[in-house]
Amino acid sequence: MTPLLEVDDLHVSFATPRGAVRAVQGVSLSLEQGTTLGIVGESGSGKTVLSRAIMGLLPRHSATQTGSVRYQGNEILNAPNDELRQLWGTHIAMVFQDPMTSLNPVLRIGRQITETLRIHLDLTKSEAKETALSLLMQVGIPSPVERFNAYPGQLSGGMRQRVMIAIALACAPNLLMADEPTTGLDVTVQAQILDLLSTLQHERQMAMILVTHDLGVVATRADEIIVMYAGNVVERAPTNVLFTQMSMPYTEALLGSMPRISYPSHTRLLSIDGRPPDLLSPPAGCPFAPRCPYAQGKCHREKPTLVEGAVPGHSYACWFPLPIREKAATS
Repeated sequence: MTPLLEVDDLHVSFATPRGAVRAVQGVSLSLEQGTTLGIVGESGSGKTVLSRAIMGLLPRHSATQTGSVRYQGNEILNAPNDELRQLWGTHIAMVFQDPMTSLNPVLRIGRQITETLRIHLDLTKSEAKETALSLLMQVGIPSPVERFNAYPGQLSGGMRQRVMIAIALACAPNLLMADEPTTGLDVTVQAQILDLLSTLQHERQMAMILVTHDLGVVATRADEIIVMYAGNVVERAPTNVLFTQMSMPYTEALLGSMPRISYPSHTRLLSIDGRPPDLLSPPAGCPFAPRCPYAQGKCHREKPTLVEGAVPGHSYACWFPLPIREKAATS
């Protein structure tokens, strides 16, 4: 059976006065209908560029894209805009990071939802309004008639994000991409938004790609997780395997920087020393080597490729993966 989405050896670079920035380097992935993929990494790791490349939203005058992106078996990388517009909304939709910059501040919420419905589904004005009110109810917005006539600035951050979800789901897409959908929201609202996305995904049997910097966000919501660093996939695994048998030191560092309920009050969170590499001139070896507490000489000289782990579906890019170190330390 053909996967819903297939990405093969995708490379994305941007032309700058100082040279080419290699933002995504050789990423491959596949996604089945109804499943959730988490893409995790620090700011600058390439996860947002990857998601926008899949959607076809990168500026063509400055972004060079090679490789393959296939949706339902059809190549869509570098497809004409007219062809992509047939996919946007009806097949693939996206919830962006900041709803305040995604929503038009001078248009009422209702118009921004009904516009999508009327263009893609050819609904009448009254049909579109009825559907929009139903969508607002589905995403948990109280008093939908009142919110329908409100402007984005009159809504809270959580409500604006719910409106963005309503717009994304308006035409019943098969694939929903959520890029940091809880950024800037308080912890309670974050949980509500993530729970809402999970519920709607299961009800509609959509596939979902959840992009985040926080492993905790995808821990209970993703079937598989990809960890990115400096434009590279450095580890990928089913969620339960990643958290119990991680092999890449960067994954370990991300997990160690997560806050935990069990921590005493005012506990200082761990941080990852150093800074991500300059993508204009990345290091010769492993891109994480300058920050890795376990790095050895080979790590600075040779770049590792993804290799299969002992568990099916688990792969990592590390010369000296964590389990091997643990065995060496106890022997």
